[in-house]
Amino acid sequence: MSRDPRYDILFEPVKIGPVTARNRFFQVPHCNGMGHQHPQAHAAMRGMKAEGGWAVVATEECEIHPSGDVSPYVEARIWDDHDIPYLSMMTEAVHRHGSLAAVELVHNGPSASNLYSREVPLGPSHQPTNYYPFQVRAMDREDIRNYRRWHREAALRAKRAGFDIVYVYAGHDLSLPMHFLQRRRNQRIDEYGGSLENRVRLFRELIEEAKEAVGDTCGVVVRFAVDEMMGEDGISSEGEAKDIVAMLAELPDLWDVNLSNWKYDSQTSRFAEEGYQEPFTAFVKKLTSKPVVGVGRYTSPDRMVSLIKKGVLDMIGAARPSIADPYLPKKIEEGRLEDIRECIGCNICITGDMTITPMRCTQNPTQGEEWRKGWHPEIMPAKASNDRILIIGGGPAGLEAARALGQRGHEVALAEASTELGGRVNLESRLPGLSAWGRVRDYRLGQIAKMSNVETYPGSPMGVTDILDQGFERVVLATGATWRKDGVGRSHAFPIPGLDTAKVFSPDDIMAGRLPDKGPILVYDDDLFYLAGVLAERLAKAGLEVIYVTTADTASSWTSNTLEVYFVNKRLHALGVRVICQHDLVAVRNGVAEIAPAYGEAVQHIPVGAIVPVTARLPNDALYQELMAAPEKLKDAGIKSVTRIGDCLAPGLIAYAVYAGHRYARELDAPDLGEVKFRRALPLVTTP
Repeated sequence: MSRDPRYDILFEPVKIGPVTARNRFFQVPHCNGMGHQHPQAHAAMRGMKAEGGWAVVATEECEIHPSGDVSPYVEARIWDDHDIPYLSMMTEAVHRHGSLAAVELVHNGPSASNLYSREVPLGPSHQPTNYYPFQVRAMDREDIRNYRRWHREAALRAKRAGFDIVYVYAGHDLSLPMHFLQRRRNQRIDEYGGSLENRVRLFRELIEEAKEAVGDTCGVVVRFAVDEMMGEDGISSEGEAKDIVAMLAELPDLWDVNLSNWKYDSQTSRFAEEGYQEPFTAFVKKLTSKPVVGVGRYTSPDRMVSLIKKGVLDMIGAARPSIADPYLPKKIEEGRLEDIRECIGCNICITGDMTITPMRCTQNPTQGEEWRKGWHPEIMPAKASNDRILIIGGGPAGLEAARALGQRGHEVALAEASTELGGRVNLESRLPGLSAWGRVRDYRLGQIAKMSNVETYPGSPMGVTDILDQGFERVVLATGATWRKDGVGRSHAFPIPGLDTAKVFSPDDIMAGRLPDKGPILVYDDDLFYLAGVLAERLAKAGLEVIYVTTADTASSWTSNTLEVYFVNKRLHALGVRVICQHDLVAVRNGVAEIAPAYGEAVQHIPVGAIVPVTARLPNDALYQELMAAPEKLKDAGIKSVTRIGDCLAPGLIAYAVYAGHRYARELDAPDLGEVKFRRALPLVTTP
């Protein structure tokens, strides 16, 4: 296939100072939980983006000095020459496929911890650090000269490491240039404070000095957050941001523009549509002749073309869409739009950085496994046997197993008891704001539809006899899980008294459209992630009075790791949901819920019409247990293995289910790798 001529404009080269990007696809800097601790994995992940057609591939934040140490978070580092070989792994991987490698140099100033380096943090003025119980010291002129020198030396190291593009970073409330721009942080009275021109001075000097140091062979670009979403209290696209861009318009070789802080820049699909940043960033192109790149979770090539033709952007920036599908540009170039794994905007990728572990992706189960397990997002090994596989259950685990096994060449039959394929994805994608999650189902169904060796059978419940009679050598059970109604979960090892006689609706009931007829409805959140908040929103929008009780400090507390916790609580407040934090549901008696506070105050008694406990799930594994109880029958039927995957094995995130399905397909008939089934980056042991 060949690309549609409508998309030719996306594959025009773009000049960035002394270097040229081969097309308009730009993987902007993004964190990944690998960084300096897992350099091989980091290099392989970035190299895969280049292989997939991204013309520019950037690092995450790259610390330039120990006084800007962000431990325990794992980012890139370029503190001294010892870091060059590790960063060179990435540049070589990117260059191998004809792409440009970019590095985002950063000193985090008041946002640094220095927990590892134990250096005293630096900032424009004396003030507390952003996240830790100590302060930064105000930088004097010598500190500023040293910082400029560190930045220049880091740029030179980056050039020696093979980078083609060097960033000067002023964004996300995470970097010293941004902190010097901010009136609320910069309270200096010298030439670096006060007027906007003075506050811009450091930013200007860093750009000029980077260009003088490496601009002969490297593009020098800036990343600037044009709006902090704080009105007059911060940098605003309707205020100082326009003046800042105008002052520096022609100085960098490219402008990379976005929103600040991170929760605004990387909003989920639940709270923001594709292209949500355009109203804030569109002005930049009008003020500069230099190319502009921006982000907005773009997956539609038509939208991309429109942005370029309208003069909003010159290059299409992406972090999350490049994670969900490293081959997105190549698929557009080859006319394979139906093969794109579109980002669902769930931010599971971001939880990797938040939990200081290599990131994963709901849509792309190979993310983070490019080096560790040698997994390629587009290539599967050919089958090693002629075994035929019967998959029971058409949710995310079953669909991905069927798709991946089919790609390997196996004959596969997928039987689903209900009349539609998709499992929990069907239910959850119908909840408020989660419609994009349906892409998990749609992508896999689209791929399976093209495979003559994979057959799907919706409306086909299977029992033991049915399975034994089919003649398949392998049986995979992806039968999902069911939400408990008894309150057992993190806080309760045993059922909550009174739930067995109360009017209880499980999350499965609500998602299936079985709603209480009257309130108040008490949503008890002991799960702590997104679901309780979404269910409360669903019930409130149905006109029911909702009381949200959680053992945590805030509603949907674990969504802090997906950058959503602020938006979740803001939404619940706007809907009139009463949120009661740091309380536990301990009993229900005669239509009255008893909730106990965490710190010993009196128990509250709340009249309720119904309870929705969001606590824990039980695997639907009865079929597995029944099959395994009859080993002779399995042998007689020629069945070599019966395997549980996804929620049927252990309930978890949709991302875990997709990974489980993919892993089963990858590892079927693979050699036994022992207890540790992946490569590790081990430090070199030297003699003191």
